[in-house]
Amino acid sequence: NVMFLKDWTMDHNQKFGKEPFIVQHDILKTGLFTDEALIKLLDKHPRTHLDVCTMGKDAMYPNKFRTGQVDNIEGRLLLEAAKKGVIWMNLRECMNIHAEYKEVLDQMYGQLADLTGQKSFKARGGILISSPYAKVPFHCDPTETILWHLRGHKRFYLYPTTREYLPDEAYEKVLYDLDEDLPYDEIMEAGAKVFDLVDQQMITWPLNSPHRVENVTHCVSITTEYSSAKSSFKNAVLYTNAFMRKRLNTPGREWAAMSRSEKVIKACVGHVLRKMGALNAYKSEDVIDFKVDGDVEGFIKDITPEVRNAA
Repeated sequence: NVMFLKDWTMDHNQKFGKEPFIVQHDILKTGLFTDEALIKLLDKHPRTHLDVCTMGKDAMYPNKFRTGQVDNIEGRLLLEAAKKGVIWMNLRECMNIHAEYKEVLDQMYGQLADLTGQKSFKARGGILISSPYAKVPFHCDPTETILWHLRGHKRFYLYPTTREYLPDEAYEKVLYDLDEDLPYDEIMEAGAKVFDLVDQQMITWPLNSPHRVENVTHCVSITTEYSSAKSSFKNAVLYTNAFMRKRLNTPGREWAAMSRSEKVIKACVGHVLRKMGALNAYKSEDVIDFKVDGDVEGFIKDITPEVRNAA
């Protein structure tokens, strides 16, 4: 196993999953994240698993992503747009789909398992390629998520999981709509912890912690996620609450107020409801409304909105 994590200590074992921290890594030594390697990867990565976004303008959801059309666009142009435009790209699951990247992902999580004593990681990994000034909206992840930053200067804002930042109703919507954005107000900045990430730093944080990101320079990162017993249990409970709210018009008791026995019952129900797709009708359509165009200043050419084919 290649050792990527450089300065992990016993203290990090105690903090893992409980509080945020940064450690160094040296994943760049694989050679898989140079510009030329990324261009080759962009050219072969399935377009159904490539999100190319720019920032929209929404008062309640600042910088909410607009999704672009990317069929038949070469990797070299996409990378140029990410360097010179205002573009955010996610090569979803590319660390799983392509064998050479899957080998690196397995080594990353093999080492993490050895260090933490957790052996059940089934991680999915994507690569983020971001323009200077590109911003990721205020959101939370429903799974255990780690950011392995590779190149550039990325500013990471992390917030508490209290009701003021993550109300149950907003999190329920994340589960059935698969849209991770949360309502945001500038007053929330009072609770933010700010982390400046530079080359080859990994940051980890507690499950569901809301966060947003500003790319100070052109950035390349790996984002990985995995379901844990903790995340799976909570998501099943709150999916049941979402069903009660949306279909029965009866908001359930909030997560923080529920007894353990109530959570266990709702988790059992929630697993069944999710398998049935009980709330699929409430999922928003994925609309594309621009295309990446090398002949347009900023690389963003508006098009007539159309529904994107689901991956």
